Parts: sequence; structure tokens; C-alpha cells
Amino acid sequence: MRSGLAAALAEASSPSWAQRVRAGRALAGFAGSPEAAEVLVRLLLDAEDTAVTRQTAEALAQVGTVAAIRLIALAIAGADDSRFDWLQAGVYDALVEPDGVPDLVAAWVGLEAVCAQLARDPEEAVRRGAAEISAWTGGTRR
Repeated sequence: MRSGLAAALAEASSPSWAQRVRAGRALAGFAGSPEAAEVLVRLLLDAEDTAVTRQTAEALAQVGTVAAIRLIALAIAGADDSRFDWLQAGVYDALVEPDGVPDLVAAWVGLEAVCAQLARDPEEAVRRGAAEISAWTGGTRR
């Protein structure tokens, strides 16, 4: 296991919300790794602090791979109303430019393409979550 991955996995269990945020951001690049994926879903649904949820979702949405977006979709299935809102906020944060203007091209092209792939995922929860993400990014306007 690479040292960066091992360190981030360890940090994900910290009692400090700031360290868990750092872990979520570091682990986002390892979303395809089974060890990281399990921990990332736990961070997306962090029971202690919504900042962990929001910033982990943002980091995964910025990575934008099928593996990364799949984890957000899985988390949506297990989210309460509050976590659901913070997951949505994190995805939105990933789609805005530094000046605060939404980057709609990235939303429509990048996430929509990934959500279209996830719409065929064998897991029902992933398909439902991907449909929700697609709606957040304007994918229902056809």
C-alpha cells in the first residue's frame, strides 16, 4: 500500500473533523481502491461533522471518475436529509469556477457522462444515486 494512501486511511479515523476532511480529499484520488472506497463512503456520511461530508463529496466530484461518482451515488442511498443536502452542496462546489459562476459545461459533459454509465450499474442504490446527481447537474433537462 502506498504511504500516502496508508496515511490518509489512518487519518480518516481521527476524532478531528479537519483531519477527516484532509483524509477525504487525499483519498478521493484513490476512489477505485477497495480500501479507500469503503472509507470514503463512511466519510461522505460522517455522523460528526457536515464539513467532512461536503468536502469529501467536492473532492470526489472534482476527480470525476466513474469510481469517484459511484461513491457519491452510494452515499446518497444511505444519507439522511441533512447529509443529502451536504452531498449536493459538495457536488455543486466542485462545479463552480473560482469566481463563483457554475461551470455548466463540466456539469453537463463530465458528470452527465459518468451518470449515464452509472445508470447501468448492477446496484439499484447506485442507479438511484446517479439519477439524483444527474438531476442536480441539469441532466433531466432533455
